[in-house]
Amino acid sequence: MRGGPRPEDFETNPSTPITGQPTPTYPAGARKKGVGVRTWLVLCSRGQAQTTEVGKHAIMRRTGLPARDLRILDPLLSYPSTVLGRERAIVINLEHIKAIITAQEVLLLNSKDPSVAPFIDELQRRILCHYRATKPKEEENYEGEMDQAQGGGDGTPLLFGDEAKKDAKQSLENQDGSKVLPFEFVALEACLEAASSSLESEAVRLELEAHPALDKLTSKISTLNLERVRQIKSRLVAITGRVQKVRDELEHLLDDDEDMAEMYLTEKLAQKLENSSASSMNESDTVEVDLPEGDEDDRLPAESASESNRDESYLRANEDAHDLLMSTHSALSRNSRGTHTSSTRSAMTNKFDVEELEMLLEAYFVQIDGTLNKLSTLREYVDDTEDYINIMLDDKQNHLLQMGVMLTTATLVMSAFIAVAGVFGMNITIELFKDEKAGPTRFAWTVIGGFIGSIFLYVGAIGWWKQKRLLE
Repeated sequence: MRGGPRPEDFETNPSTPITGQPTPTYPAGARKKGVGVRTWLVLCSRGQAQTTEVGKHAIMRRTGLPARDLRILDPLLSYPSTVLGRERAIVINLEHIKAIITAQEVLLLNSKDPSVAPFIDELQRRILCHYRATKPKEEENYEGEMDQAQGGGDGTPLLFGDEAKKDAKQSLENQDGSKVLPFEFVALEACLEAASSSLESEAVRLELEAHPALDKLTSKISTLNLERVRQIKSRLVAITGRVQKVRDELEHLLDDDEDMAEMYLTEKLAQKLENSSASSMNESDTVEVDLPEGDEDDRLPAESASESNRDESYLRANEDAHDLLMSTHSALSRNSRGTHTSSTRSAMTNKFDVEELEMLLEAYFVQIDGTLNKLSTLREYVDDTEDYINIMLDDKQNHLLQMGVMLTTATLVMSAFIAVAGVFGMNITIELFKDEKAGPTRFAWTVIGGFIGSIFLYVGAIGWWKQKRLLE
């Protein structure tokens, strides 16, 4: 009998147009989680953290990123360190940090990783400092009272829509007039600092382990010491590659002003709001309503009330947009950074003033470059140690070869003496074997003479080798 599910194991799906289509039944709570749903930690511009589970498409609608950019953050795929600037977001994939930065919030993917916990605390602290520096105290108190009204049913603040427009009003200057970085640059700086600090700490730790192991290897060449140095060299190559990739990414950003201009999310948002407000004001100016005189008296009270409410809401919206644009425009003018384009790359024709971001990236580029130089110095020290070990091994090998030459020469001389003894051992009749003529005295002189001759041959051969500089 063929195995598999039977028809009675399925129930009919009433929502399908084709009746009788089988649908598998699942126990309660046994349905799988939606494909692509991941846990994200959202940090808004006020420093409030919220954990949410959303899918890939929701993140794409929220940040305006394409699917290929989200694949960079996929923990199941191995992507090198990357910093991408897009129209509405910045994608960060630096070491253990996988985040998406917008003009109003930061979305972290691997927030449950223990190595990311210190970074989250530092990022939240910086966001809070930035929020307090850009918001007056009385506005903080007012917004604190309005949090529940803006939040959802569970009391949590909203992270879309009205909040994004309201937070866009924040000034780029401190209350005392000093400069304050935009929100996206504060988050970007925290990511760069965490990545560079992590790489530098690994480099320092490896350096502290490498020097004693290399010194011990030079003093005593053993299998254990060689294996330890091999592991250190493997770690050195891996860390150097990671640091080199981060350095190349920062260098690529510094060389391309268009990529840096794409990261000015706050200014692009302000320009977009300014353009929308200007277009709405133009439309309101062109609309003219002509009504007959008799119709004005016949208008119903309810209609007039609704019309007045619409006028008030429209005026209030225009006033809010106008205040938003004026505050953002004044902040941008005070910072003397000019106007940054918010259109796509194909429409970028203005000259970019990216000095602020360039200074930020250069600072961490210098730090990463210093870490890379430190690793290069360590690599040179390892190579020098390997060269020294090879020289020592070659010297020992030369000594062994010289000893082999000397032993071979001695064996050759002894073979000559043995050949003479073999000649005398032949079954022939000579006067030396006759006792009445030779006797034991001549036999002893023959043996002693052969031995002394062998010694002279050996010394002569060794002297000839040294004369030819084949032996030291």
